[in-house]
Amino acid sequence: MINQDGKLALQHLVTMETLSNEEVMALVENAQEYKKTNPSAQSLKEEFVANMFFESSTRTHKSFEVAERRLGYKVVDFDASTSSVNKGETLYDTVLTMSAIGIDVCVIRHPQDSYYEELIASPTIKSSIVNGGDGSGQHPSQCLLDLMTIYEEFGHFDGLKIAIAGDLSHSRVAKSNMIMLKRLGAELYFIAPDEWHTDEFDEYGKHVQLDDVIEELDVLMLLRVQHERHHGSEEFSEAKYNKEFGLTHERYDRLKDTAIIMHPAPVNRGVEIDDDLVESPKSRIVEQMTNGVYVRMAILDAIMNYRNQQKLDEENK
Repeated sequence: MINQDGKLALQHLVTMETLSNEEVMALVENAQEYKKTNPSAQSLKEEFVANMFFESSTRTHKSFEVAERRLGYKVVDFDASTSSVNKGETLYDTVLTMSAIGIDVCVIRHPQDSYYEELIASPTIKSSIVNGGDGSGQHPSQCLLDLMTIYEEFGHFDGLKIAIAGDLSHSRVAKSNMIMLKRLGAELYFIAPDEWHTDEFDEYGKHVQLDDVIEELDVLMLLRVQHERHHGSEEFSEAKYNKEFGLTHERYDRLKDTAIIMHPAPVNRGVEIDDDLVESPKSRIVEQMTNGVYVRMAILDAIMNYRNQQKLDEENK
């Protein structure tokens, strides 16, 4: 929604489906403005933000923290390993506690798919929820930084040929991106071993072999092989995967001069992509990480716009 000051305002950000195209582009454009002005830490504000990560993370966790500190919010430490979760406390009760002590925004990564549904439906929890990744569900802030990176490169999405290659069935990045890229007019291809491709992807694009489309691509979006989610699966061969599905030097040379390579990271070097291609001229992997800070600033900005508008509405009653 747009508030009375004409600014984007969001109560929560948990999935990409809840955003309109206009809201997506407003977030991307606001992130671009933050990138252009590159503001350093602003004077301390009154709002509190807690980053609640129940799975390991470097890029998402720390870029949210940098974004929060640049915007001047008070960042509350939370360490799942030393919290009451170890005493059997549920996620709901942990967030209920955070809300009760005055945390305005909870940025949460959790291994449970759609963990946020119970939280945002609660009339008691007043904190806004930002999904930093749920199980094998979605990763909206990663999707938005990916969209920003593509938009910076091409200035549009309509008609772009984009391949998403790798561990599709376990990738929240793939699921968030396919929804928005399809809606914004991109032509999608999915590349993965048969056991990592499910019917849900057929609604959004074609299941193809990388070698059949590589010369046509504008964007090759590689995904990390998520070894930690392949419990009980057959032994994985990194060399075989790289040969059949990875970006090798031979495939890199077949990409168009204008094509770009993306990866949400962390990268399994020599598996999804040959080691020295991570920082190659066509790679935008480092730029994605940079854009993550500015996108997360835009997300927090929209969340706080909503909360401030709610406060004004209450005061004016």
